[in-house]
Amino acid sequence: MKRKKKKVLFFAGLIAVIFGISVLAVFGWKRISRELEKQKLLKTCVVFEVPELEIKAPVMDGTEHEVLSKAAGHFPGTGAVGSGNYCIAGHNSTIYAEIFNALKYIEIGMEMYLIDNDAERTEYTYVVTENFIVEPSETWVLDEFGDDRITIVTCTDDGTQRQIVVGIRQQTDESSE
Repeated sequence: MKRKKKKVLFFAGLIAVIFGISVLAVFGWKRISRELEKQKLLKTCVVFEVPELEIKAPVMDGTEHEVLSKAAGHFPGTGAVGSGNYCIAGHNSTIYAEIFNALKYIEIGMEMYLIDNDAERTEYTYVVTENFIVEPSETWVLDEFGDDRITIVTCTDDGTQRQIVVGIRQQTDESSE
């Protein structure tokens, strides 16, 4: 009887180990494939970057699930790269793309960059001027304000509200010509 019980426990343990390894492999593969996709998109898309927070994300057009599952998304009808109110959204989540998880640590005065996907890969510098929380229904943050800015929209950690980060574009000698 003891021998049969040991055999059952051995096989149950073996199955549990195989199942655990399989689950880890699936999550590992998803993470690796997401990173490979991200690296490919960084070469062809607009890029948003906050070096101090180690955020570097491709920005695709649109904010639908398909886009936000692999990149940040540019809200249709908002500014262009380097002009107007260029608004982007991205996930703050461990389930979906983890694009803006570190954004909760942003501080006023930090620099953010947009790198255009034009032939020159033109870089625009923005300085954070605002960081606040709104309700999901507060879409006024996407409006034009008469300046060149970037507005980042992401969920708060609990997903019930939206964190908004605003950066004002800094003019360089080249961009003011």
